[in-house]
Amino acid sequence: MQSYINIQNGTVPSVCSLDCPDQCGLLVHKKDGKIVQIEGDPDHPVTQGSICNKVRNMSERLYDHKRIKTPLKRIGQKGEGAFAPISWDEAIETISSRWKKLMAEEGAESILPYSFYGNMGKLSAEGMDRRFFHRLGASRLDQTICSVAGSVGFSYTMGGSFGTDPEEMSETKLFILWGINAVSTNMHQMMIAQKARKNGAKIVVIDVHKNQTGRMADWFIPILPGTDGALALGVMHILYKEKLVDQSFLEEYTVGFKELEEQVEAYEPQSVSALTGVPVEDIYKLARLYGTASPSMIRIGNGLQHHDNGGMIVRTIACLPALTGQWRKKGGGALKSNSGYLAYNTRALQRPELLAQPTRIINMNHLGKALLELEPPIRSLFVYNTNPAVVAPDSNKVRAGLAREDLFTVVHDLFLTETARFADIVLPATSAFENTDLYTSYWHNYLQLQEPVIPPYGESKSNPDVFRLLAQAMGFEEQALKDTDEQLIEQAINHKDNPHFPVITYEELTNKRFVKATNTRVPLNSLKTPSGKIELYSEKMKIDGHPALPTHMPLAEEKDFPFLFVPGPNHNFLNSTFSHNEKHRKLEKAPKLFINHEDAGRLGVENGTTVRLWNHRGECQLTAVVGDHVLPGVVVSQGLWSDEPGEKRLVNSLTPDRLADMGGGAVFFSGRVQVEAIKQVIDDKETGRTVRRKNAQLPTI
Repeated sequence: MQSYINIQNGTVPSVCSLDCPDQCGLLVHKKDGKIVQIEGDPDHPVTQGSICNKVRNMSERLYDHKRIKTPLKRIGQKGEGAFAPISWDEAIETISSRWKKLMAEEGAESILPYSFYGNMGKLSAEGMDRRFFHRLGASRLDQTICSVAGSVGFSYTMGGSFGTDPEEMSETKLFILWGINAVSTNMHQMMIAQKARKNGAKIVVIDVHKNQTGRMADWFIPILPGTDGALALGVMHILYKEKLVDQSFLEEYTVGFKELEEQVEAYEPQSVSALTGVPVEDIYKLARLYGTASPSMIRIGNGLQHHDNGGMIVRTIACLPALTGQWRKKGGGALKSNSGYLAYNTRALQRPELLAQPTRIINMNHLGKALLELEPPIRSLFVYNTNPAVVAPDSNKVRAGLAREDLFTVVHDLFLTETARFADIVLPATSAFENTDLYTSYWHNYLQLQEPVIPPYGESKSNPDVFRLLAQAMGFEEQALKDTDEQLIEQAINHKDNPHFPVITYEELTNKRFVKATNTRVPLNSLKTPSGKIELYSEKMKIDGHPALPTHMPLAEEKDFPFLFVPGPNHNFLNSTFSHNEKHRKLEKAPKLFINHEDAGRLGVENGTTVRLWNHRGECQLTAVVGDHVLPGVVVSQGLWSDEPGEKRLVNSLTPDRLADMGGGAVFFSGRVQVEAIKQVIDDKETGRTVRRKNAQLPTI
């Protein structure tokens, strides 16, 4: 496993570890033992040598002078960021002794691990860490911040995370990119669509924001946030009315098509237009295009599920391909996630039997509430692979919880993040390029192995290494807590219960580098729904407390605030990753707020001025971009920017910590705000007086 590390000069293979659907194959160029260039691997069957700016400039992050080299202990106030270096022995001893004391006095449930997928490697995100905290008996984290609502909704219709194979999309004639800024968050999906367009395919984008993807579409359809399900139902209404449904497919592969026809009778285009902001003529045009173009594919984006009704939105859109019979056509169907094809042996990897008895489960979207209100209280927090002080909803509440003096917090990260500044102990983490790990994409269908290509930076350690050290310090003797990285991967890939998972050994994977799942067409004759068919009507949904048929559910009311606020991703960050790196910040230029020209004119906001947006949770200051990028009544920001001294950029201080309709998901995009132009204080150089001027002009971006 050390061969790539020992190569001082040359090119070695690697894998992108970011939480991105594309999971690119990489080639890493080394000089004098250091990474000097990263490019795409042209031999990768799907990503084929193309990579994004984030990864292309990754070496600047790897060797950033701000990267943590040694363990640190806090010597100042929480949040102040004052730390002193300590040894690993002292760090592990401090953590283990505090935990032993807590377990004896208040029980192991007073300890909470908080993590997500800042590194998508299976060992880094859900391997030895899960084993350790199971054995410890800590409170468990419900990891629901990203994709769970939509995954549950899609599964009600399709029985699991199975969708169109990207490698078949060269045949697609109509791409509907629904609620996804693919250029910035799934670039190879856009590349495939553009390539197919040369052969006559059309690209339609439906979104709340005319972002880069919208601007590259053949047709962009702006829509009001949270009304996508209503638009899908309006399309279904027309498909049934104009006999554009595939009756033979419905009869053979679905249940509930007659009930659905009755249900969508109420969603006539005029009422749908009033809900969605989409003109009546455009609803007819979209339905007729979808009903006649074939094969057609709907790429269902992440943003749709971040609403109060996000699960139902995705469940509803997932019904559309069945109505026109697209699932049995090469290049047809829909794709929300393809993770079902490469579902590995999670039980073998995570070893849930190490948990002696069930412990409480805490939804990660409620971190602030849990730290401030939960009884019995959380007394210790171990954070890794995430930065909740920036990423979690209602972040002012989260930061108030992190500031508790009686909360013993440990953070394992590459940088002194906003969360790490509140920690008592900070542990230096390796980058993915320094680890052994296993990767599975949730878009394409390839399994990939990462072998370390550079040695650990300073004294940094991987997640599995840290939890092996902690297990030893806690006196845990189980072999499962001593397994090597190679053994963990062998256990994860031994999964005979998944008929799509390739039969392969660890040794074979090291030679092949990427291996495809088998039979990557949606298994129409053996879906994992209760009926085994596509469920347009779902009795299970009814039992679970949801409407059995697709239904438009309105967003929760926040009556005091007029603007729907959508804090979307930007092009050069990935959540808070890269937001501290100077190169990526310069590429992104500034944190922006997109506002419709009608609203801007009414509020006296001009392009490039600073605006304040606020609600009862917090406030933020961003630079206005005025135009037709969004519909009236909607404002959209991009990216999770870290606060600079004297600035307020924390958009998640505005987002609600309510839970979505399904799976306990986050509702980042269902909040409301008020907006105003800031009255900035400007010195009048001629008179020496200080005056207040509204709409003080900043450089246009």
